Amino acid sequence: MSRPRPSLRGQSVLRLRVAMVVIAMALSVLGARLVQLQGVDPDSYAEMAAAEGTVDAVLPAQRGEILDRNGVALASSVDGMMVIVNPQLVPEDAAPELARLLSDRLDVDYFDTLAQVRDQRYQFRYVARRVPSTVANETLEAVEDAGFDGITLQADPVRDYPAKDVAANLVGFMGAEGEPRAGLELTFEPMLHGTDGEARYSTGGGNRIPLGETSTVDPVNGQDLTLTIDRDVQWFVQRALRNAVEGANADSGVAIVQDVESGEILALADHPTFDASQPLLSDEADLGSRALSDVYEPGSVQKAFTLAALLDADEVSPTTRITVPPELDSGDTTIGDYWDHGTLRLTVAGAIAQSSNIGTVLAARRMDPERLHDYLVGFGEGSRTDVGVRGESAGILPDGAIWTPMAADRIAFGQSLSVNALQMTAGINTIANGGVHVSPSLVRGSATTAAGEEVGTDQTERRRVVSEVAARQTSDVLEQVVDPETGVAPGAAVPGYRVAGKTGTAQRVNDECQCYDGTFTVSFGGFAPADAPRFTVYVAIQNPRNGGGGGSVGGPAFSSIMGQLLRHYAVPPTNSRPPELPIEW
Repeated sequence: MSRPRPSLRGQSVLRLRVAMVVIAMALSVLGARLVQLQGVDPDSYAEMAAAEGTVDAVLPAQRGEILDRNGVALASSVDGMMVIVNPQLVPEDAAPELARLLSDRLDVDYFDTLAQVRDQRYQFRYVARRVPSTVANETLEAVEDAGFDGITLQADPVRDYPAKDVAANLVGFMGAEGEPRAGLELTFEPMLHGTDGEARYSTGGGNRIPLGETSTVDPVNGQDLTLTIDRDVQWFVQRALRNAVEGANADSGVAIVQDVESGEILALADHPTFDASQPLLSDEADLGSRALSDVYEPGSVQKAFTLAALLDADEVSPTTRITVPPELDSGDTTIGDYWDHGTLRLTVAGAIAQSSNIGTVLAARRMDPERLHDYLVGFGEGSRTDVGVRGESAGILPDGAIWTPMAADRIAFGQSLSVNALQMTAGINTIANGGVHVSPSLVRGSATTAAGEEVGTDQTERRRVVSEVAARQTSDVLEQVVDPETGVAPGAAVPGYRVAGKTGTAQRVNDECQCYDGTFTVSFGGFAPADAPRFTVYVAIQNPRNGGGGGSVGGPAFSSIMGQLLRHYAVPPTNSRPPELPIEW
């Protein structure tokens, strides 16, 4: 007799009951785990999740170089490293010693470094950026020798100024965190900086997963900025200016070189200056460009503009006769000359050659003040040059409609208005360029400032201020200034070349009392060769204490700079003689 077969239905029920028990147990475990994650210990598990997550790393863009007109670097980026720590690979008890080693070798704050090393939430923390490659590699070697893990290096270019102080007042410098702090570095930051890239990758157990998620956005390197400056000329001009300032025991000075026809600035020097690689070693007042930010009364160099305006308007000629008294009443003041004299019989050329305030005023009184004002605006006074240097001052040229007779007299010989040195350079250059004002340029081509302004030689503007005849006549008169027999600045002469120029000596206003305090600005502006002008040079020295004036302080500095320029650019010597104009009648 056969045994009864087991019921299939009974087996199914048994299997169902077993499955239900397993599911219930699994749900219980998952529920307990969820309670632990959400309520018991959420932070530790968030850290574990981060450890098994992704890392975002910056791929720094290469900063654009600042180059001179010949492609020589004035500011460049050299190999550097960022030092990175993965805190999850640094045991807690090792963090203080590792932080001390890093802070000592990288010159970073110990407590900030310790906080980075201990930040277990992340696998990627910066310890230091823009570290010279040699220092970074030596630090990594020291870390490994000490038995620590978790330190890696990544490319991070360092800003370098190979020319040190050459054009530093223009170029500017970068801060400790890689941010632009001054000069063209700051003005053209968006153009130079470029756009950093980013790399994202998956990690597990503190290591990169080879086949995990990876994405990269490549950096866009910054653009180069090419200047009109000639590094070699800039170097020489700075040295000549330093000699002039220190030789006169003066406070400061500026010197500018402009190409006559193109308007390009070949050198723009300030003294004192600084080493762009070590800006914190210099006074804050020396970190900008006084040639554009400082304003002052121009003194007798202004007479060149007054003369050109009078000649253009046919109010005078170089031989117009002027009777020059010892003093001249002007409003409630009296105008005098820098030297005591009786009544003189000078021509207009003689009044300028001898730098007579009285003679210049008597000539200028022939012109309506508003018309003279318009000429001075044409020469560039009263408005910024907008060459791309932050902090440029426009100076002050009062509206001609409100000039009093006394103000008109003083403006004619260079007081009661203020200018910056680049304005004066461009004004003198207008005479050299046959009466056409060429806007000065510091940037070759075109570049956009951080403020959105387009600057550079592509934006050069030209306007006629005086006729070619008036400019030529003015130049002839200015040649008498450096003539040892007729003028006050024989020290400005350059052997072998005809030179035209004008001295300036003006009282300086004290900013605190808004009064003349006994200090002076002395200057000399001119061009050469006078018969075929190539370069304009302007030098201004603030508060010389040796008793010198524009001719004895500014003139020799001008001569040294101009002589070097003419040799550097191989300008042939002059083959003609300067004009002979009557000085007296």
